[in-house]
Amino acid sequence: MTYCVGMLVDEGLAMIADTRTNAGVDNISSYRKLHIYKSPGERILAVATAGNLSVTQTALAMTAAGVKLPDSTAPETLYTAPTLFRAAQILGHAMATVRATINTPASPTADALNVNASMLLGGQIAGGKMGLYLIYGQGNFIECGPDTPYLQIGELKYGKPILDRALHSSTPLSEAVKLGLISFDSTIRSNIAVGPPLDLIVMPRDRISGTARRIEADDPYFRDLGRRWSEALAAAHRAMPDPTWLDAEETQPRPLTVVAS
Repeated sequence: MTYCVGMLVDEGLAMIADTRTNAGVDNISSYRKLHIYKSPGERILAVATAGNLSVTQTALAMTAAGVKLPDSTAPETLYTAPTLFRAAQILGHAMATVRATINTPASPTADALNVNASMLLGGQIAGGKMGLYLIYGQGNFIECGPDTPYLQIGELKYGKPILDRALHSSTPLSEAVKLGLISFDSTIRSNIAVGPPLDLIVMPRDRISGTARRIEADDPYFRDLGRRWSEALAAAHRAMPDPTWLDAEETQPRPLTVVAS
């Protein structure tokens, strides 16, 4: 499994994905899950993937070769899609096609293979607005909105609370990146299926450009951020009052009673 998050705020978009892939505790490896497609000044797109690796890799390969949608006359790719919405349609069609092929009764892997997969697509095409989509394996998708300015796929439950509490559409982009990394630090501590290195891209709104970075396990900023977050949580819970309804006597250790047999 993996964990990926996209955060769309007023200043722009940040997307982060881990690289851990496991098929059991004795078969753990790393694969890039964040893929970037860019034409300087014309488009900057990023796709993060989670779930069955063969499904997502095949779908991306199909997209690179060109996908012919029902309403198109020629194959389209992420480099030719006129809008971000169209790019989401292309990825969705590729995902659905791959899953349908694997799930065919004649397929030898139909019963044995877990074909669950999903993607995040984010970025901006010149002349259009910046956006973020979550694409399901069935081919349908949803768009990120200002009320909940982030989307997650994969092992999302451990990293969700910090985003729910602290991330807003007005959050500065640099702050969003920090919250996203704290979200990953919390997930990595609680789930062995998620791990570094992490891939990150930051795209300021309307610049049609982005800055990508790989964050290794020993990255000084990431390690310091995790340490500070742990210390802040510890200090916060110590500062909270004890329950007023809890009888003080109930919190004291009681003597052990030995019952003779």
